[in-house]
Amino acid sequence: MGESKPQPGVQEDQREELTMDESRLYAMPFSRVYPLYVQKATGKGRTQAEVDEIITWLTGYGPKGLKKAIDSGVDLATFYAQAPRFQPNASLIKGVVCGIRVEDIKDETMRRIRYLDKLIDELAKGKVMEKILRT
Repeated sequence: MGESKPQPGVQEDQREELTMDESRLYAMPFSRVYPLYVQKATGKGRTQAEVDEIITWLTGYGPKGLKKAIDSGVDLATFYAQAPRFQPNASLIKGVVCGIRVEDIKDETMRRIRYLDKLIDELAKGKVMEKILRT
């Protein structure tokens, strides 16, 4: 086995604990995931603007910062590590995504990724924005 490459945005002590699937997910460009979020929402009658509002609320990226992250091809780990202001109320996001309770995920980057997955799921299921944004 070769030496593992450091993952940007992942703390040194977390790198050794990452599985192969997690490493691939962290290295995935945000620009590859973003259209899937939009597709999931618009397929259920919601809008791209609502997806953007959720991402902005969660990460603190404004419209220009979000566009720059998409256009630059930044990976997921870096996208979350460089989030201008990660939502202080994110811990209020509870529930199951991919069969795992988001509030029980130990790895911070993975928990942040799953928070957004959970919020997009709620949007697609028709939940009102005030409840999605925990306001």
